[in-house]
Amino acid sequence: MTNEIPETVRPILWSYDFDRLDPMKHRRTIVVQIVNYGTLAHWRWLKKQYGRGGVREILSSIPATEIRLPARRLAALIFGIDQYNHAQRGTH
Repeated sequence: MTNEIPETVRPILWSYDFDRLDPMKHRRTIVVQIVNYGTLAHWRWLKKQYGRGGVREILSSIPATEIRLPARRLAALIFGIDQYNHAQRGTH
């Protein structure tokens, strides 16, 4: 795992202070943004940076609605996600 985020990821993280992002501390944000808006090259970096299991763990723990549906389906195939975390609906 490297301690730097490649410059090629900067456009994906446009709404964050890129120079202050820490790859470990902000890994959830980085994974979600790249899965939603990144290219296959960005996804390869994710896998190299956090490992297939690390990315799977993050994606399995967040609400499924944080990932766009087409990206969710592809991520399930690439990272081996069996089930996403679905938020419960109210019972009013």
